[in-house]
Amino acid sequence: MVNRIERPLDLLNNSKGKEVLVHLKGGKQFVGTLLAFDIHINLVLDNVKEMEDHEIKKNLGLTFLRGDTIIFISPASTALKKE
Repeated sequence: MVNRIERPLDLLNNSKGKEVLVHLKGGKQFVGTLLAFDIHINLVLDNVKEMEDHEIKKNLGLTFLRGDTIIFISPASTALKKE
């Protein structure tokens, strides 16, 4: 199945209810289920895990991430595949 991505926020809309990988300024990485976002790319994630060297460092649960701290967001299904 091919998702149609015509605008940047289409990727986030297609990712609602799915796991995403979020990389923040300062190098922190989080994986969680995307529940909601706004035009500032503020995110609400559930079942959040802080990742370090591809391993879980800490479980955080329900989490709000400010959009201005985010470098990138990627669907976890593609971002976490081992090469």
